[in-house]
Amino acid sequence: MRDEAVAALAPRIDGVYVDATYGRGGHAGALLEALGEGARLWLVDRDPEAVAQAYERHGHDPRCRILQANFAELGVELRAAGLAGRVSGILLDLGVSSPQLDQPQRGFSFMREGPLDMRMDNGGGETAVEWLERVDAGTLVRVLREYGEERYARRIAAAIVAARDAAALPQTTTGLARLITEAVPRPEPGRHPATRSFQAIRIHLNGELESLSRLLDDICELLEPGGRLVVISFHSLEDRRVKRFMTRNSQVGDLPPGAGVVPAEKRPGLRRIGRAHRPAEAEVQRNPRARSATLRIAERLP
Repeated sequence: MRDEAVAALAPRIDGVYVDATYGRGGHAGALLEALGEGARLWLVDRDPEAVAQAYERHGHDPRCRILQANFAELGVELRAAGLAGRVSGILLDLGVSSPQLDQPQRGFSFMREGPLDMRMDNGGGETAVEWLERVDAGTLVRVLREYGEERYARRIAAAIVAARDAAALPQTTTGLARLITEAVPRPEPGRHPATRSFQAIRIHLNGELESLSRLLDDICELLEPGGRLVVISFHSLEDRRVKRFMTRNSQVGDLPPGAGVVPAEKRPGLRRIGRAHRPAEAEVQRNPRARSATLRIAERLP
């Protein structure tokens, strides 16, 4: 949904924009084409490979500032740069990128054999297999249920713990996928039995929902009046948080009896732009991974 997302930002030629999930630069490239010489575009990603590509493609462009960071830290970075209340648009394309899925060594996909890594920033931190080697059964069940909405969370957790206790915990993506498949008695039609578990482990390991909540908490302070937030999400957990955030900040709330003026703290901070957008059928045909995408837009009010 590259073109839809860039159009939703309503880019001004002299605006200040943030691509908070650079990935491999599809959105950034299209956005730069719409911006003038006086504009600024922050290119942010936590993946060092993505950041390296951003430098290769856009490091020479004086409009661009490139930053390796979790987007949860954007509030701190933009305030330090004196841009609080001056950002014209922020774009979020959530979840794992296609290049990350397509590289077996990153460990995100059970369709290709690779190490159980799953780190979005693979320069440090705990890998998926390291976490599975130490996590207690109760926490594992909770993660699978909360972040994967997995109905067989208890069975899958028990199988993982049993394999670990027998010194047989899989060390590869395909090995873990087989273990999970054997633990699932009735797979969902059209869905691999390991899909929800892999999603849950990845989301937990990278703190994805917590990072999203931290950035959303800063959005109204960072955007200028008329500035836009555009979010593409790929599963219900992300989309639900974005939708609730936009709804909560678009409501005036209950007023005291006889109040003639809306209290400042109850004035709406955002207005939603249209309904949720889904990809066109032609795009889904070209890129089946786009089929679950949902795009939401909100604009900062004065």
